Amino acid sequence: MTYTIHHSDKRGSTQIDWLDSRHTFSFGHFRDPHRMGFRALRVINDDRVNPGGGFAPHSHQDMEIITYILEGELEHKDSLGNGAVIRPGEAQIMSAGTGITHSEYNPSSTNPVHLLQIWILPDTQGLAPRYDQKEFPLAERRGKLRAIAAKDGRDGAVIIHQNVDLYVAVLESNETVTHQLQPNRHAWLQVGKGEVNLNGHNLQAGDGVAISNQPQIEISTGTKAEILLFDLD
Repeated sequence: MTYTIHHSDKRGSTQIDWLDSRHTFSFGHFRDPHRMGFRALRVINDDRVNPGGGFAPHSHQDMEIITYILEGELEHKDSLGNGAVIRPGEAQIMSAGTGITHSEYNPSSTNPVHLLQIWILPDTQGLAPRYDQKEFPLAERRGKLRAIAAKDGRDGAVIIHQNVDLYVAVLESNETVTHQLQPNRHAWLQVGKGEVNLNGHNLQAGDGVAISNQPQIEISTGTKAEILLFDLD
């Protein structure tokens, strides 16, 4: 079994007047040849956007981009004509494909927004750009792993053009979830909030772990936590 822990305090960072962003993998000015992603997972940015702040219109191509809100709200607009507010418990995906331009703003004048933006390399380039957003009620995520993104869109998950399953769970005190990892599959655990124990390894918010050659993953917490678990080819 192999665990590679990326501690939260070792991440790269971008800090400007309206944004505090922490980069698990190389991004922007943060370049680390040992942190270029994991399997098809390329970017996990842990962003906190101040009230009224946001990302001006910018473009992407050939990337699957997932936004997951931990606290607050984020307003989205794109060149396909989509406009929506993303809230906790919702998964938003953009398949950038041949090209898409979008902007993201914190619509609140008083509250910051805390989000994870995730980039995954697609299994096919040159796809038509696509947008989707779905809500996953707390009851479906509390104390259990809920698939929110999958290649086959099973159980109402948003569709992702890659052989990746993304699960989320909201854990209360003294709860445990387990996941069976099939042979030749890998996993990445990202701790969004709180503290957890992964098969004996203590982790805190912002920590990420690459997992290989481990048939069963057990995640528990003594307090409260919110986690994202990627099952990767």
